[in-house]
Amino acid sequence: MDRRSFLKKSALGGSAAAATALAAPAYAQGQRTLTMVTSWGRGLAGVFDSAQRCADNINAMSDGSLNVDIKAAGELVGAFEVFDAVSSGQADMYHAADYYFVGQHPGYAFFTAVPFGMTAQELVNWYYHDGGMELHDELGSIFGLKSFLAGNTGAQAGGWYSKEINGPEDFQGLKFRMPGLGGQALGKLGASVQNIPGSEVYQALSSGAIDGTEWIGPWADEKAGFQEITKTYYTAGFHEPGAGLSLATNRDVFEELTPAQQKIIEIAAAEAHQWNLAQFLANNGAALQRLQSGGVKVMEFPDSVWDAFGQASQEVLDENMGDELFKKIHDSAMASMASSSAWLNLSSGAYTAQRDRVRG
Repeated sequence: MDRRSFLKKSALGGSAAAATALAAPAYAQGQRTLTMVTSWGRGLAGVFDSAQRCADNINAMSDGSLNVDIKAAGELVGAFEVFDAVSSGQADMYHAADYYFVGQHPGYAFFTAVPFGMTAQELVNWYYHDGGMELHDELGSIFGLKSFLAGNTGAQAGGWYSKEINGPEDFQGLKFRMPGLGGQALGKLGASVQNIPGSEVYQALSSGAIDGTEWIGPWADEKAGFQEITKTYYTAGFHEPGAGLSLATNRDVFEELTPAQQKIIEIAAAEAHQWNLAQFLANNGAALQRLQSGGVKVMEFPDSVWDAFGQASQEVLDENMGDELFKKIHDSAMASMASSSAWLNLSSGAYTAQRDRVRG
């Protein structure tokens, strides 16, 4: 019997054993290793956890047809080189904070955070129900990427300082680590803004290369050890009220996958987003108490500083409005934020204020 005749008879109802034998090679051919590069040092609290969660989700849900090989920053490419590595096809996917890549396009800031922008809840409202995901896809298609939200730090702290900030003038000449559009806003206040990978921030702060840094929040900051260097900590920041993390796959690679595998990546990222947000928020309270017990002075910026943050942030946004896609993303995000905020303030905002008052 020739091969064509055999296949025809099998298709018309050959034995189950023969069908199984034919199915096995197809399954084996579907196995694929995807190299994921990240912007995170291996084990960096919360952010590397989110990347690992994505990889583990994909590996488990694909039942072996996909195997994600995760690389920490510097193991294949540098922390800020992951975008170009995946866009060019050097790696298959990256996990990072997309505002690291505002140099490629300023619109990427909205998929992490913009100053005076969306909380974590407002971000997912926009992303999943008000057009944010479609805009992320439109932006990614320019660079050959298929992108999804894949983590969130929640509201980030104002950061660690070598001195107290009593007014906007205290930022003059201050060497401070802050990425994204928030960093550009600080620059307008006279700060010398640095963009340093997370795994290098401790050394920069301890050596005096920078005078201060924002990182994430009490839990991740404690893990990073910044409290060993300075005790001045501002717990509310203007720059990242709900910072999203992203998983981006080379678009050609993504389109070579089966529809089921594509959906696995999408769902793996979405689950990691929610899991990661809960991870940060579940750990921050206890970490803050430990920091305070260790002598950290918890502070808030005065209103004059907040006002200066607001003016500088608006200037940064306005400077990018000439880019048609940036404006499109901005207008969509701000409209969604206004709609979400109106209800959230009247419902959960009012409730939590009263709950805390009644329960003391």
